[in-house]
Amino acid sequence: MSTTASVLSLLFSFAILLTGALMFTNGVEWLGAKLELGQGAVGSLLAAVATALPETLIPIVAIVGGRAGADEVATGAILGAPFMLATLAMVLVGGAALIYRRRRPQGSRLAVHAETLARDLGVFAACFAGGFVLGVFAAPLWLRILGALVLVSAYVWYVQRTLVHGGSVQEEETIKPLLFDTTKSDAPGLRSVIAQCVVALLAIVGGAHLFVEALTDLAAHAGVTPLVLSLVLAPFATELPEKINSFFWAREGKDALALGNITGAMVFQSTIPVAFGLAFTDWDLDRYSIVAGLLALTGGGLAIFELQIRRRFVGHAVVAWACLYASFVIYVSTTS
Repeated sequence: MSTTASVLSLLFSFAILLTGALMFTNGVEWLGAKLELGQGAVGSLLAAVATALPETLIPIVAIVGGRAGADEVATGAILGAPFMLATLAMVLVGGAALIYRRRRPQGSRLAVHAETLARDLGVFAACFAGGFVLGVFAAPLWLRILGALVLVSAYVWYVQRTLVHGGSVQEEETIKPLLFDTTKSDAPGLRSVIAQCVVALLAIVGGAHLFVEALTDLAAHAGVTPLVLSLVLAPFATELPEKINSFFWAREGKDALALGNITGAMVFQSTIPVAFGLAFTDWDLDRYSIVAGLLALTGGGLAIFELQIRRRFVGHAVVAWACLYASFVIYVSTTS
């Protein structure tokens, strides 16, 4: 495949992934309303997992496909998502809150389900740090498998706690019409909701397969490692666009949904994909992976201090999150 064909294939895979993620996000919002889940649960579980699916399936498809450089693509995608979520995604939601603070009922202060936010950030910090340390010190396989089991168990516990303590239920009137509901009724049927979620998931799987093929071919043409490209491109193209939802939710003062969409994805990406990487890849992190992991932990720590402890959005924190992401891009561009 030529360089031009690889680029076009990569762009096409982005389009498929984003279309599937858009459909899935819309579907899970309706699913959450049908199941009468709290906004904290919808944001931190359904919406977060929905938007994380494209990024999560990329490493799985890469390993199952067995292409050359698959381990690097998988590792880059696994670490790239938490890094982007703890930096650029925070810039999105914090920037929206500050820009539209006069429009928001609560101004720059947070209106969140405090227990959900604290649980999300705490689980992310603990789980991601654990998986990261195992990669930095090149842990043996038995220890990595044990770590993977711990991470999966942690996510199961997290889901149970979030479902039980998920906050108030979101009203159906506040959700955009279901895309698969041709009648555009106020209350689509559960079958239509499930059908849309299934079709969206199939689109995401197909897009992830095409993405892995295009990325490995493009890396070969460009003379760079697939890990570097997947660290930067995979989360930026598959995870960040869906976090635009958080921008609009924050603008309207729906901080529980806005932050839950991000912090819930941080929890998911620091447990299930990292567990997959521990069990099914070499998980021997190179310098780029280590820098991205350290910056992700720094961004998460800043979120704990500003959002969980101080309970408000401030300009210097938004600038700091932006600088964390920019520093990695500069590092990669000057050393690769």
